[in-house]
Amino acid sequence: MTRPALTELRAMLRLAGPLIASQLAHMLMILTDTLMMARLSPQALAGGGLGAASYSFVSIFCIGVIAAVGTLVSIRNGAGDHPGVTRLTQAGLWLAWALALGGGLLLWNLSPLLLMLGQTPENVAAAQQFLILLPLALPGYLSFMVLRGFTAALGRAMPVMVISLVGTVLNYVLNHAFIEGLFGLPQLGLTGIGLVTAIVANGMAIALLLYILWHRAYRAYPLLRSLSRPSWPALRELWRLGLPIGGTYAVEIGLFAFAALCMGTMGSTPLAAHQIALQIVSVAFMVPAGLSYAVTMRIGQHYGAGDLLAVRRAGRVGILFCAVLMLVFALVLWWAPAQLIGLFVDLQDPAFQDVIKLALSLLAVAAWFELFDGVQSVAMGAIRGLKDARTTFLVGLACYWLVGAPAAWLMAFTWGGGPVAVWWGLALGLACAAVSLTLAFEWRVAKLRRVAKASAAARAPAPTEGKPAARPKAGAY
Repeated sequence: MTRPALTELRAMLRLAGPLIASQLAHMLMILTDTLMMARLSPQALAGGGLGAASYSFVSIFCIGVIAAVGTLVSIRNGAGDHPGVTRLTQAGLWLAWALALGGGLLLWNLSPLLLMLGQTPENVAAAQQFLILLPLALPGYLSFMVLRGFTAALGRAMPVMVISLVGTVLNYVLNHAFIEGLFGLPQLGLTGIGLVTAIVANGMAIALLLYILWHRAYRAYPLLRSLSRPSWPALRELWRLGLPIGGTYAVEIGLFAFAALCMGTMGSTPLAAHQIALQIVSVAFMVPAGLSYAVTMRIGQHYGAGDLLAVRRAGRVGILFCAVLMLVFALVLWWAPAQLIGLFVDLQDPAFQDVIKLALSLLAVAAWFELFDGVQSVAMGAIRGLKDARTTFLVGLACYWLVGAPAAWLMAFTWGGGPVAVWWGLALGLACAAVSLTLAFEWRVAKLRRVAKASAAARAPAPTEGKPAARPKAGAY
């Protein structure tokens, strides 16, 4: 690896480290919820998993829209536009609150749709119990993501990590208290798990806002000044970029929600095994997810500064580093699947033996698609850093829903492959996305460089007679 590439990797990892830790902390909260569901009963795990998948679909679409904040702020920051950074962040908060309201209304009225999609009444009832209070987490969670994008785009991701880790500990303590009825608290079951998530999410948003208002590093960005009067141009800019990002996230998480629905039609055992295996895979995915954010920020800063060579270098370094990392995770899934499943359920418990056996088979498939899942995430982040979300949406839509979902249904139901075949369909969709998005990034950068060269040539003065035109400086493009 060349010296500029190593320099870029170090800068990227300094930003990615806290973001990855923050992603892992968020995943640990979800893992805690899953562990608490499993402690209640296999039925609670299946129904709670269905509710969690529904919530994830809604929240991840909203997070995708909000991701535009980090992308646009990094570009404005690279161009030195402090007022633009402030306006975009304020508009992002208003957008987050509007999305939280819409998402909450949808989740509170989800039961008829789940029944229509073939889910058992028992699982739907348990899912709705989990979703009674969980949507109250959306305002805080989405506000936290706006502020996270803002501070990370300024190169200051450490407070995000610290607050996320504190939130993880608090989530575990409160969950345990409501499940066991400690400190005189009522035993609320699945409803209590949703309540704890709402308390922690809103607390994290308030903590990060207070830190930003207190620290002098953010004095150039007065977020509360004129917050009651959001910039409509900034809102439109966020929505134009954020909607296709949210659409991309939705078609991806929709693929996994589709897999959960397929499992649900096969019974509670496949659905519970899917939930456990998916949580294990999701923990590993938090690393490329955090790295993807860092790649977006780095490319956005280079793009805002007009350095397309650095843009290409950052994208290639991020994708290559992620590929190597995900190969390591794949080896872990091959070598120690039972130990990982044992983190969720007692391997000796007779009530979970069928679930454990199926989860082992699903993790064997997951080891194959970990590489593709990570690469497609980072390549997607690289393209977003160029303020291009339309490409990622179209590629995701094609690969996930024209390749992955049909393959999963065909192999599982038409060919009788069962639950494991559903995961092979996921693998095919992710592989298609990884290859397509990596090629799309290279094509997009090459196109930008051609445009920059043509523009520079058009601006160059015509050579005087008998005197050659001046050559452009190396690296100017």
